[in-house]
Amino acid sequence: MNATVEKLGKVKNKITITVDADTFEKSMEKAFRKTMKRYNIPGFRKGHAPRALVERYYGPGVLYEDAFEIAFPEAYEKALEETGLKPISRPELDVEQIEKGKDLIFTAVVYEYPEAELGDYKSIHAEKAVDEVTDDDVGAEIERERDRVARYVDVTGRPVKLDDEVNIDYKGFCEGEQFDGGTAEGQTLVIGSGHFIPGFEDQLVGKNIGDEVEVNVTFPEEYHAENLKGKPATFQVKINSIRVKELPALDDEFAKDVSDCDTLEEYRASVRKRLEEAAENRAERAFENEVIEKLTEMAEVEIPEPMVEDEITSMVRDMEQRMMYQGMRLEDFLKYTGQTLEQMREMYREQAQERVHTRLALEALKKAEGIEATEADIDAELQKVADAQNKPLDEIKEKLSGDVKEYYKLVAEMNKTLDALKGYAVASAPEAPKAAETDGE
Repeated sequence: MNATVEKLGKVKNKITITVDADTFEKSMEKAFRKTMKRYNIPGFRKGHAPRALVERYYGPGVLYEDAFEIAFPEAYEKALEETGLKPISRPELDVEQIEKGKDLIFTAVVYEYPEAELGDYKSIHAEKAVDEVTDDDVGAEIERERDRVARYVDVTGRPVKLDDEVNIDYKGFCEGEQFDGGTAEGQTLVIGSGHFIPGFEDQLVGKNIGDEVEVNVTFPEEYHAENLKGKPATFQVKINSIRVKELPALDDEFAKDVSDCDTLEEYRASVRKRLEEAAENRAERAFENEVIEKLTEMAEVEIPEPMVEDEITSMVRDMEQRMMYQGMRLEDFLKYTGQTLEQMREMYREQAQERVHTRLALEALKKAEGIEATEADIDAELQKVADAQNKPLDEIKEKLSGDVKEYYKLVAEMNKTLDALKGYAVASAPEAPKAAETDGE
């Protein structure tokens, strides 16, 4: 067996592998022994004709495919050992010569795992801008909570107003005929919410309990029902009741109802703290994303197509899992949206390319910085899991398999890598210019 390598790129290689004629002949014989029961030659019981007669009867190439399948694994494995290549995916094979009595010659195009070439990553600069939490922000958050726990109370003696909740019965007609999905009884609707067809809610304002109203609307052009898009419709609506939203008083009792706080002032302080923590987290994520983006832009790497394809497959699988949780199959989604699986995969291609590029850049940074996770680093990651599950760390570690521990080791190393990168981004911030010294000082 002989193997030679031709570089087709930084990570793409073509191996030409030659299997000597004697070795290939042994594969041919094994192929015949494996497949002899397939052949039916007149004058012989099925599977009992000699090989020479089978090759004359069916042609010399009858055994080539099976012989190649037998010869390939060992020849390919020896070629990798001889060349020192470590492919990341299955080879792209092409048979150049396959003939009885001659050497078997085939090529295998393989991709190696790429390493990104980093630029001056220590000069990357970014700033973390944390939004200030104002009194108005705190007040708005508290008002949202008041609105969430508000209750609706019945009102009589007045017509429908904006923001009222009305209970209605209705029947919808399009071109004189009732249409599917256009009829309901006891339907609740908040006036001004925009949940119904544009113009529907406005025509109920000023009407009273017991009124029967004819509402005329036009379905939007982008309406989900094909037979109703852009068409005029009439609804016969009866108003059964009117309710108005009643907000709770803004006092200590409200604070106790919606939180663990005893007073309204304590609740205000807790809301402010929560908003400040959220603002800090948003700023941290934005800062992290910016430095990662700059590192990725700086890193030069040739990305093998199989890595992109694998990432696309992972993204499609994740989407399929999310759909399953929502009770939908991927096949049904594709049918509903009029897409093919190939079109969906192509839609993910650019994002997958960027993800792989980023991962390779971070791996190169980890290597450049010599980052390794210690047992303490891994325990810190596992402690997050323990806290989330409200379990002791020791209990989490007892049930930890080797593969799962390796995963958290990688998580810890990636977090340390990001911390190092963010540290450089802060350290490389340009110094503020010194104030000019004035004469006479």
